[in-house]
Amino acid sequence: MTPSHEDTLRELPTGDGTLRYHEVGDGPPLLLLHGSGPGVTGWRNYRGNLPALARHFRCLVLEFPGFGVSDPTAENPMVAAPKAVLRFLDGLGLERVDVIGNSMGGFVAVGLAVAHQDLFRRIVTIGGVGRNILSPAPSEGLNQLVEFAEDPTRDNLLRWLRSMVHDPALLTDELVEERWASATDPDTLEASRRIYGRQAMAALQAAQAHSDQPVWAALHKVTAPTLLTWGRDDRVTPLEGALLPMRTMPRAELHVLPDCGHWAMIEQKAAWESAVLAFLTRPEAG
Repeated sequence: MTPSHEDTLRELPTGDGTLRYHEVGDGPPLLLLHGSGPGVTGWRNYRGNLPALARHFRCLVLEFPGFGVSDPTAENPMVAAPKAVLRFLDGLGLERVDVIGNSMGGFVAVGLAVAHQDLFRRIVTIGGVGRNILSPAPSEGLNQLVEFAEDPTRDNLLRWLRSMVHDPALLTDELVEERWASATDPDTLEASRRIYGRQAMAALQAAQAHSDQPVWAALHKVTAPTLLTWGRDDRVTPLEGALLPMRTMPRAELHVLPDCGHWAMIEQKAAWESAVLAFLTRPEAG
């Protein structure tokens, strides 16, 4: 049975606002962290994957503050996200979970795994972890995000959405309208500017340039088994970004999906679910 938005939505009051999430299934806990971008939510990222994942896991789809579902944050949502994960797991009494992170969610998961090595049993990422080596940075998709944050028109939203997928037929009128309604909500739009406005992007690049150890340089500290999933045709976080984590993360595996852009869990749904479930349900090494 396909889970519904209303039946699965939960609330967790915390000392820094209410966190909202979706809960589906029984079994070991599996935390799902969404990406960023106009109109994104955890539900929209993962709703199609929940029937398969919930047959094996208690799926917990966290909605990050600053994206229009959980209570808003005065911080940059990228800064608020890791703290929200820790509050969420503490509030539910969970000490160790499996985690799937899409794009920004993968970046958040890996950053937490560097700082808290016992937090995650296994990690799955969908693009978003690593560093451009051969191609320009920011990438085409990130530049489209900046354009929308600075000038939130429907045309700019469409340009960004097209950069997310290999097959534009996925961009149905319903999907576009859903994203447009959410992305142009004043609070959500303001949060997008705090992440992807030109000023914010310039500050982020300056901070990375002067950091003693950016996350990509600390990937060797991630001790949990990790499955890196990547669309071969990703134009937001190009496939070359997998080279650094694949080489430096001691227990990393890489699965590349053909004819697939940044939304691997949507565009190659069945193949992605098969690879992820095989990894997450694999017996522990003796």
